[in-house]
Amino acid sequence: MRGGQGKGLIILLLVVMVGIASTVYILYILSPERQAEKAVDSFYTFEQDGAFSSSWAMFHPFMQEKFDKAHYIQDRAHVFMNHLGVTTFSFTIDDTQEIRNWKIDKDREAIDIVYNVTVAQHYQGKYGNFTLVQNVYATKLEGEWRLLWDYKK
Repeated sequence: MRGGQGKGLIILLLVVMVGIASTVYILYILSPERQAEKAVDSFYTFEQDGAFSSSWAMFHPFMQEKFDKAHYIQDRAHVFMNHLGVTTFSFTIDDTQEIRNWKIDKDREAIDIVYNVTVAQHYQGKYGNFTLVQNVYATKLEGEWRLLWDYKK
């Protein structure tokens, strides 16, 4: 093999490897699991910032029926800031899993596909440090990611 052919082969292999790596990365970023995690991250970032109107807007209509917007905004701030003495929190997201035919409660119709995202919120308040762990469910509705909490007993 001549020197020029060897260099060409190496360049071709590098281009192919970069193409494969780029494709895998793009597929990961665009995966429904990753998009669900990004939606949950956005929701809790709004909550962290006290932008409860924006977080409420990310709720699925089933959740919006449970909480009047004005009441949700007032209640979230009241419970965490006034009762628990917390001004902010950090959070982590773990374990995203697809679930089919999930129900928010026993009386609602099933949602075809949701993504269960485990969220841990870490607080430092007047009653000490504590962590609240909650399963959050993300689903795509009319092209937008919407969030739900579980109310089954």
